[in-house]
Amino acid sequence: MDKTNILIVDDQLLFAESLKIVLEMRGENLNIVNIASNGKEAVRMAEIHHPHVILMDIRMPEMNGVEAVKIIKEKSPEIIIIMLTTFDDDHYIYNALNNGATGYLLKNTPPEKLIASIYAAKSGMVLISPAIVSHLTHDAAGPALSDEKPPWLDELSNREKQVLKLIVNGLSNKEICDELFIAVQTVKNHVSLIYSKMGSHDRTQTIRMAKHFI
Repeated sequence: MDKTNILIVDDQLLFAESLKIVLEMRGENLNIVNIASNGKEAVRMAEIHHPHVILMDIRMPEMNGVEAVKIIKEKSPEIIIIMLTTFDDDHYIYNALNNGATGYLLKNTPPEKLIASIYAAKSGMVLISPAIVSHLTHDAAGPALSDEKPPWLDELSNREKQVLKLIVNGLSNKEICDELFIAVQTVKNHVSLIYSKMGSHDRTQTIRMAKHFI
């Protein structure tokens, strides 16, 4: 199998470095050429390294991933770009794919599935995470027929409902902190309690569960 050169684009350095190790250790002939921390760096490094595949996060400083996809694909349409993010917002999904992204996967994708997705993308397949497909299908079908409130909704305090609404709107913990004028640790405590009361495991699942009720 020919070597596949990959550029990782993510502003969370620990995640990016860990991903590099996983891909190079578990993947066959996967070579990480570099790590970019924002969209601007991604555009520059794409020109320098000309990777076969770019794994692109969305919300990053200076330039987000959706904008970077558009620029890179205009200059080098042959480069395969897979969005790898925590965000399943319709706006991001549609814009990323319209700008030329070949796939849209969530960061909780198991390593072996991510590696298989990279090989599949190189063979010409368009890849969308099953969770994203379910999300889009549900939205296309309209709201659920039942308007019954989930039991966890009444268990949330008013402040927790405020935090949850901002989570659903795509804000990070730091952005929620700034919006509500509370400490980051306080936001983390609220988020932990929200997860516990809802029975959710991560932000993506929480958004899917809450978006029609908050």
